Amino acid sequence: MVTRKNEIRVAKRLDEVGFSDIVQIRNRVLELRTAGQVVHAFHGGEPFFETPEAIKYAMMRALVENRTKYAESSGIAPLREAIADKLKTKNSLDAGIEDVMITAGGAHALYAAFQSVLDPGDDVLLFSPYWTPIRDMITVAEARPLLIPTATARRNGLTKTLEHFTTPKARAIYYNTPQNPSGVVFSRAEAEEVAAFARAHNLIVIADEAYEDLVYEGEHVSIASLPGMAERTITAYTFSKTYGMTGWRIGYAVAKEPFMTAVRKIVLYSSNGVSTPTQWAALKALALSRSMIDARREEYRQRRDLLVKGLNEAGLECETPEGAFYAFPSVTKIHKDSRRAAALLLDKAHVVTVPGVVFGAQGEGHLRFGYAVSPESIEAGLEALHRFVKG
Repeated sequence: MVTRKNEIRVAKRLDEVGFSDIVQIRNRVLELRTAGQVVHAFHGGEPFFETPEAIKYAMMRALVENRTKYAESSGIAPLREAIADKLKTKNSLDAGIEDVMITAGGAHALYAAFQSVLDPGDDVLLFSPYWTPIRDMITVAEARPLLIPTATARRNGLTKTLEHFTTPKARAIYYNTPQNPSGVVFSRAEAEEVAAFARAHNLIVIADEAYEDLVYEGEHVSIASLPGMAERTITAYTFSKTYGMTGWRIGYAVAKEPFMTAVRKIVLYSSNGVSTPTQWAALKALALSRSMIDARREEYRQRRDLLVKGLNEAGLECETPEGAFYAFPSVTKIHKDSRRAAALLLDKAHVVTVPGVVFGAQGEGHLRFGYAVSPESIEAGLEALHRFVKG
């Protein structure tokens, strides 16, 4: 048998990159609903509310006024100026328009960040459990993720734990707060500790602040605002969670040089910029009242408290998350294998969750419950859960 040297194949760097388990879960949910079954969906990762009317009308106005031509690949100037103002007032970042790059969602900003700073063979310190696409973003850059157990680090000290796991090839730290899936919010003291470690080891920080407006206890601290960190941090933000704009695909990256030029190149050659009308809609979003954002956060808090109370009453030990809109209870009472536990809940109680192991080995034994659903849906889901647990 003759083997062709130049056989058709995809790039080898994609061999270790997979697809999200969450997609498979969504497909199973569709099957059940198509069959007429009631499904209690806690697997979602998007806000419970619709995009505010003012944002939708801003998009319509942009279309009517023919603001549909190519824009500068970095983003329209009014939006970048408004973001720079927001960064100064809310995030305490000394950022100008030149430090802002509009991206096709927060995920695009993170992808551009990893592609901008990682070389093949680099290592990235990654707090775990983590948002599932991050590991693959690192892998597709031909770098290696080094999992840092978040619970261990917070218990034993972040510096000590980071020192234990770092390597001479470490190039960057992925720093996410509030965290998906656990809802952990790093304190200012913890942010300062990570910042000090990054400075001491000359590491770049890639910060993910998608849930910056969903902190229930304590404060949200942008690590780039700490001394000596702006010049070594690329921060990713999104309009998705705060403004109910998940499907709009718009976010932004914030960085100083030389990183911003690199991010611009990646965005230019991956998307050539973001939809122009969408950018005008995002500009309107930034003009909405902070009181609306605060009110939404209180609605999330009520949902969080309702879900966490019900989980604990069912015997699924669950700490109260400080941020984001997920609870991450231990489910070893159901099954020690989180995939098996999720399957049992789905098949027997029609309660849909996400196995903790998909968020890294440190997530095993847990399930992610999203509470960005109505209180009535939470109550109905908890009732089904209680019936299943009691047998």
